[in-house]
Amino acid sequence: MTDPSDADPDPLRAPPGERSVPELLRFGVVNLDKPAGPSSHQVSAWVRDAIDETLATLDPEGPPTRGVAHSGTLDPKVTGCLPTLTGDATRMAQVFLEGAKEYVAVLELHGSPPSDFREVVAEFEGEIYQKPPRKSAVSRRLRTRTVHELDLLEVADRRALLRIRCESGTYVRKLCHDIGLATGGGAHMGHLRRSATDPFDDRDLRTLQDLVDALAWAGDGDDALLRGVVRPAEDALAHLPAVTVARSAARSVATGAPVYAPGVIDVDDAAIPAAVRDDASNDSDAPTDTDGDAPTDRDTDPDPPLAACFTPDGTAVCLGRVVGDPDAENGTVVALERVLL
Repeated sequence: MTDPSDADPDPLRAPPGERSVPELLRFGVVNLDKPAGPSSHQVSAWVRDAIDETLATLDPEGPPTRGVAHSGTLDPKVTGCLPTLTGDATRMAQVFLEGAKEYVAVLELHGSPPSDFREVVAEFEGEIYQKPPRKSAVSRRLRTRTVHELDLLEVADRRALLRIRCESGTYVRKLCHDIGLATGGGAHMGHLRRSATDPFDDRDLRTLQDLVDALAWAGDGDDALLRGVVRPAEDALAHLPAVTVARSAARSVATGAPVYAPGVIDVDDAAIPAAVRDDASNDSDAPTDTDGDAPTDRDTDPDPPLAACFTPDGTAVCLGRVVGDPDAENGTVVALERVLL
């Protein structure tokens, strides 16, 4: 007879609002306000060490965080929004590539701004070409990036204050240089602060001191402050379209299975690519092209968007992409990219 204590533990976490402090620290996110001076890597190391010290006190039999991951490197002099994932939440670091980032930058002009300066700046809103700078860690190939919004907030003498909301991977320093070239007089980037990394922004940033203080209180048995600083890792998925799956399906995902149709409870419309919608509708009255086939967006539709799968109580299960009809009776609906259990 099998001893129930020998059964495999349930891979599903407790709902986000019901986790113990060690569980929160091993699957959490801190909307960190990076200070000027240290590198992003150094800040992440401080966060890891502080959390591991507290875990050693609160749960000495359990594992350490095994690392942290931030939302994208900021140069040492740059400050601002650096969401940092802890423990197993590092598996979802790619989600920060799916959203936009926002910056406030000081543009240091090398001469007086031209009379059409506002119009010159406006020309850089939209799709732009960029080649990464020589000091970057990526290949220096010409590529496109999208500047969603570019606002000229203020001009004083040879300084201009810009607000930039842009695609992840946009080099603001290069953008400032190119704006300067367009003015005819040159320019470079002065101070830079990141004010948002989707889905986080600067309205609820926490400093390193906030984190250290909260961990100290938690180590003494008062976790109220900590729960305001370290949030459930699911908060980092708020900007992604969601798929709700049954708990039984989630347990299968934990072993590497994709999300099959019978286990799907609900899917955000934004998660379903046009090609899947076209296949599902199979509308015989749809207009046809010259070959007699119903036209679809299959050849032009981009890859399905990254989606986050949750149990009905809000526990993160996996990241993946919708590849099949959620209303079908069988078949794969979500192809896995990262299991989060």
